[in-house]
Amino acid sequence: MSGDRGRSGQGRSGRGRSGRGRSVAARAALRLLTALGLPVLLVLGWWAWSAAADSFYVPPPGEVAAAFADVWFSERLTEDVLPSLGRLLAGYALAGLLGTGLGVAIGSSPGLRAACEPVLEFFRAVPPPVLVPLLMLLAGLDNAMKVLVVVSGCVWPVLLNTVEGVRAVDDVLADTCRGYGIRGVARLRHLLLRGASPQIMAGLRQALSIGIILMVIGEMFASTSGIGHTIVLFQRGFAIPQMWSGIVVLGLIGFGLSLAFRAVERRVLSWHIARAGHMGATGRAGRADSRGTHA
Repeated sequence: MSGDRGRSGQGRSGRGRSGRGRSVAARAALRLLTALGLPVLLVLGWWAWSAAADSFYVPPPGEVAAAFADVWFSERLTEDVLPSLGRLLAGYALAGLLGTGLGVAIGSSPGLRAACEPVLEFFRAVPPPVLVPLLMLLAGLDNAMKVLVVVSGCVWPVLLNTVEGVRAVDDVLADTCRGYGIRGVARLRHLLLRGASPQIMAGLRQALSIGIILMVIGEMFASTSGIGHTIVLFQRGFAIPQMWSGIVVLGLIGFGLSLAFRAVERRVLSWHIARAGHMGATGRAGRADSRGTHA
């Protein structure tokens, strides 16, 4: 009988593992379907539109895919894509450092914040593309101009979100740091930057999409290389599938940078995500206890 019970227990255990395996596979298939469903529908819609329009300016996806392979799996990868990414990342990093540094300084001082707020609101309202001709005059037509174009737009969301994040730091934590004599770099690192990090990361996320747009605009105005410059060349030469392939490249770059940023954000804000999850679990448990008490 003990052998029968052992075999029965092993059978139930095996069925349990098999059920869990099927559940994991089903969840993975659902996530894959969710991720690919909308892109597949968009490509099908594009194909139907190009077939119905029969327009020279709306090539079918197959032609764009062939042009993509011919154009971007060649020397243009090193001559156009990599320089564009280098300028984008340089401008983005510089904007992140400037925005975070100035935001911490302004957010920590009520007097400085009151003095700078009108100027910040004025410059934030100026569309960055309008500054491109001015930057061309001041910085020339080299890479410095294109980096400054990215900085001119990316710095504002980082700066303003950092100011608000520093202002929203918990007063109890600030008083605790003051009571324990935590000042200088330790206060900056453990109180201000850590407390404002959710807002800083939100500003950096906004700045990333702005930076991609400004990278292309800067290269379209005055450049001899880059993705934006290449797209304009294709448009002027009526190489329409090639032009569309450049737009696809920009979309893929934005998607890849978004995934990379999300991974960095999860690592930087792991403490914040864990605390939010703990508070949510505590709140659900409290509501469950309340319902049980009323029952």
